[in-house]
Amino acid sequence: MSETFPTTFVDHSSIAVGDAVPALERTIGLTDMVAYAGATWDWHKLHYDTAYVAEKKLPGPIVDGQVYGALLVEQLQDWLGPQSFVHELEFTFRNLVFAGETLRCQGTVTEVAADRVSVELSVVVVAEDGTDSRAAAAPCRAVVLLGRPDGPGAS
Repeated sequence: MSETFPTTFVDHSSIAVGDAVPALERTIGLTDMVAYAGATWDWHKLHYDTAYVAEKKLPGPIVDGQVYGALLVEQLQDWLGPQSFVHELEFTFRNLVFAGETLRCQGTVTEVAADRVSVELSVVVVAEDGTDSRAAAAPCRAVVLLGRPDGPGAS
């Protein structure tokens, strides 16, 4: 997975209800899945063992569902910058996602206050033609605190 990291962020004062949250797309490869399993200590064979999943008649290793949450937080922080903090995040799993598939996180602003923004989000699997093929997680919802550093102890 090669990626670039954002260096400019949205002006928090310009955010309005109905604004689209910039989409985040990511293809989840088997190497990413093994790295995620190591970071979370979730070593279930469904997430990396191709022989095991073939035995179970699955098309490939299954992406850990918590990856959807990690991608949603990345999407929000890429948009809002380091002076934001994801305070609430809820999402419901809809479909399995398999190694090699591409996910797209997308969303819309639903509420804005001086110190926070609320968004409705979804995670979809992207078809080869670039369209949404199926929901991976929906509905999803987040509340992000604005003007606050990212994480305990950050300045």
